[in-house]
Amino acid sequence: MSRRRNKGRTVNGILLLDKPPGITSNKALQMVKRLFNARKAGHTGNLDPMASGVLPICLGEATKMSAFLLDADKRYRGTVKLGVRTSSADAEGDVIEQLPVPELQEQQIRDVLAQFSGEIEQIPPMYSALKHRGQPLYKLARQGVEIERKPRTVTIFKLELLQFTADELSIDVHCSKGTYVRTLAEDIGTALGSCAHLNSLVRTKAGPFKLGEAMTLEQLEAAAQQGGAVLDQQLLPMENALLDWPAVELPQEAAHYFRKGQPVFVPRISSTGWVRIYEGKERFLGVGTVLDDGRVAPRRLLSA
Repeated sequence: MSRRRNKGRTVNGILLLDKPPGITSNKALQMVKRLFNARKAGHTGNLDPMASGVLPICLGEATKMSAFLLDADKRYRGTVKLGVRTSSADAEGDVIEQLPVPELQEQQIRDVLAQFSGEIEQIPPMYSALKHRGQPLYKLARQGVEIERKPRTVTIFKLELLQFTADELSIDVHCSKGTYVRTLAEDIGTALGSCAHLNSLVRTKAGPFKLGEAMTLEQLEAAAQQGGAVLDQQLLPMENALLDWPAVELPQEAAHYFRKGQPVFVPRISSTGWVRIYEGKERFLGVGTVLDDGRVAPRRLLSA
């Protein structure tokens, strides 16, 4: 008789990981999942292997909130190396072009950065996880295959120059989902009369979560050695991903029907759009949307 495979334990919450450079986001996810011995886990926005920084990892029921974090704004600190273009647009690629860097003045750089504020169009890089006929573009790129990519509209909310040298810029970027900072680095280099690639990248914020709140893998492993109870204390409540949403508290009877998937009437509700739903003041039920008639309809419910 074969043994049943251990599928792990039920763990619900969000772990803020400070992903180190040198590993993929999926590798980091699997390491966290293994430390928690969790049945289910997912991350909320890919970071390139070269990059480090905050990577929210959703465990268990929190994976139902992951789509909202994927859509959230991000913030990065990066360095742009001028005069050198690479195959991957970052420091891990092969050098494919070198150009002289003109002598740059601070105001000139700031003026160029201002050109990339607001809504801009980007052509996604070949070295990306986007797929063409089911095949990730980065795999095709490694085979020397170039696929035409359509421009995408993204939003740069803030692009600030932190410091600069003769051939390198340090920048702070607050941007919408889908923004490729590697592509931004290349475009900045071109606009400055040279070429460029992204030399380093740290994600400092993902949605409401900041890098200063994140744990390193070493800290997580140390907690795991103290036992599962200590490890579980590192998890944030899953509703923390949505703390900027209005909260709606339902009485017990209304919560009963809401959990069954039925819209419920909420007297004198002033919120619109997406809301967090609670039974009473503490039990988080999931998320819903406010309808025109004053009812709240369930959209993503947690399991009982």
